[in-house]
Amino acid sequence: MSPSCLPASDPMRTLHRGAIAHCKGDPRLDTNHAQLIEDGALVVEDGIVLAVGEADALLARFPDAAVTTHAGILVPGFVDAHVHYPQLDMIASYGEQLLDWLERYTYPTEMRFGDPAHAADVASRFVTELLRNGTTTALVFCTVHPGSADALFTVAEQHDLCLIAGKVLMDRNAPDALLDSPERAYTESSALIERWHGRGRLRYAVTPRFAVTSSPEQLDVASKLLREHEGLYLHTHLSENPKEVAWVRELFPERAGYLDVYDHHGLCGPRSVFAHGVHLTDAERATLADKGAAIAFCPTSNLFLGSGLFDLAAAEASQVRVALGTDVGAGTSLSQLRTAGAAYQVLQLQGQRLDPLRALYLATLGGARALYLDHRIGSFAPGKDADFIVLDPAATPLLAHRTRGTSVEEQLFALFMLGDDRAVKQTFIRGRAVTVPAVSSRVADLRS
Repeated sequence: MSPSCLPASDPMRTLHRGAIAHCKGDPRLDTNHAQLIEDGALVVEDGIVLAVGEADALLARFPDAAVTTHAGILVPGFVDAHVHYPQLDMIASYGEQLLDWLERYTYPTEMRFGDPAHAADVASRFVTELLRNGTTTALVFCTVHPGSADALFTVAEQHDLCLIAGKVLMDRNAPDALLDSPERAYTESSALIERWHGRGRLRYAVTPRFAVTSSPEQLDVASKLLREHEGLYLHTHLSENPKEVAWVRELFPERAGYLDVYDHHGLCGPRSVFAHGVHLTDAERATLADKGAAIAFCPTSNLFLGSGLFDLAAAEASQVRVALGTDVGAGTSLSQLRTAGAAYQVLQLQGQRLDPLRALYLATLGGARALYLDHRIGSFAPGKDADFIVLDPAATPLLAHRTRGTSVEEQLFALFMLGDDRAVKQTFIRGRAVTVPAVSSRVADLRS
């Protein structure tokens, strides 16, 4: 069952009253960039934010607005900067590190997406899970099959989701059933771009899986696509696992390093998002920052596959754009609450810190900036799309006990440490509440 289909935006002027938490900038640079209001209000009209502030002041300013009161914290919708929708059905598959895991689980799972009905089913369930977890924007891997992208874009469009995706490019070092060619990659990607890029809130990402599975000729095709179409994204993997890094070095001995493979082929620039970046050099971080590219920090995946610990402090020192990614199916949850909790632990192991305001930033405005969408999403600045969620600090008995009588900031930290999809009370897309099936009804459907 998928979320109910709703109109694109709410035509009414509505005042949503509750606690407010959002970031106007990076709170690491200035704590005043985080706005926390115990009794706040968010005013929305035609799917756009009109105002945010203290409830009493906005009630007086907008006396004719329809008022909805929420028992919870209103935050911008979460941004997932790296996730694989075809891998939803293989989440929590036991054992192996990256390269063996791809062979054992990922490739067999992705072979099924040649069936349009299967792709449509998984796409529907995936979007349902995104919305249940409060994710309103996502950068998503599909499979090599063009129909996998069609299926996902179709469902995302039905719910007005802000979504970026693309078919995978692979022409070597993978099973024959999952290989295309440089020519097919260009033809099929071009058709998908014409069909979906810039349609509503949808954008297209040119998506070579990683340097290991794309020949130099195919990487040149990826660059050609980026040059021919304005506003495309580049989405791939970078320096996730030591064996992967070594393999790239063997395949491209003429290049200075892993990132240089992509940069040499014109794939490193604004709107280029590289998942992981666990084993980067200082020079590579400097290049990413200089080119305006971003890293998707995927802590649950890096821990699950034993890939290593992402050095957020080094990325920040180099001024690299960083966002959070769930990286399902190696990642263990589509919840950005759980992802941020894992990020906190990864950083603790390195003597680094992630306070709740910085975690909120990475999951919202930081993600929007990494995707160059911060002019439309990521905060409650007037004029932005009203994508937001209501977090429930009392979603479980333990959370209720822990957060009773605490500040909004303390409640956020508890939610990041103890929360999951149960803590997302409601999801709004451009001002419209999205209804998703209750967990109990979904479980009953699966058992029947």
